[in-house]
Amino acid sequence: MAAKTPRETSVNLVVNLGGLAMKNPVTTASGTFAAGMEYSDFVDVSALGAVTTKGVSLNGWEGNASPRIAEVPSGMLNSIGLQNPGVAHLKSEELPWLREQGATTILNVSGHSFDEYVQVIEALEDAPVDAYEVNISCPNVDAGGMTLGTHIPSVEKVVSLCREATSRPLIVKLTPNVTDITEIARAAEASGADAISLINTLLGMAIDVKRRRPVLARVVGGFSGPAVKPVALRMVWQCSKAVSVPILGMGGVTTGTDAVEFMLAGATAVAVGTANFMNPQATVDVIDGIIDYCEEQGVNDVNDLIGALEC
Repeated sequence: MAAKTPRETSVNLVVNLGGLAMKNPVTTASGTFAAGMEYSDFVDVSALGAVTTKGVSLNGWEGNASPRIAEVPSGMLNSIGLQNPGVAHLKSEELPWLREQGATTILNVSGHSFDEYVQVIEALEDAPVDAYEVNISCPNVDAGGMTLGTHIPSVEKVVSLCREATSRPLIVKLTPNVTDITEIARAAEASGADAISLINTLLGMAIDVKRRRPVLARVVGGFSGPAVKPVALRMVWQCSKAVSVPILGMGGVTTGTDAVEFMLAGATAVAVGTANFMNPQATVDVIDGIIDYCEEQGVNDVNDLIGALEC
């Protein structure tokens, strides 16, 4: 299978995500594409709007115990726990490779504490990174993510600290596991976010009835895939009305039509996640699907789709 690239088109696909110029509105969802090496036989990573890396912490995390992935109807559960080898490995191996490929890179930042988020960014300021995505929303890590992303003062603090640490575009990734997503979005915007991304996974679980045991070792995990798309669309639409910064929409994006739905709801760009596990060429297929839609509908500039929902 040759590395796939999007087909030629006269449609303008270039979008600007909070200061990050993207050649098309499609990136990868953090944690589903590693840093792109494993997918480079299937898709041309330089042809994507951006490659969003797996979350990185300062010194690396071992992750959660197994089993930590489970297939469920119309989606999957994961409880990986942000396993990663740390900043030093990313800087020595993955980031130079991505630069050699000519890829636009969004670096997903994770931390156990406020200080660790800042330390990760500071360690990456001399690296070939085009933007940061600050993950304050992962439900799989006992320390950090879940607490930060659901507590407005914590959101304000971590985003403000990250803002002070860099002048690069700062995207803040939100958790859907809150009462009012717009409150969190407004707090992130007010604290210096250039864009927001949503949704991260919903909290879910699965049970093995024969064993009467949870399927996942950690009992609960992040639910993703096509089944979450209606929730994700609703939250993107709500946030597009609540903030003025651009939105990176995600949650069940599998086809170009899915991507167009997110853009109509207010997203400037979309991320393809769980679909990568089913189809390693999903990202380029989504780009081609957006092109198909635009050509069929007589849309010359993909930016005309952003927030064009009539309701």
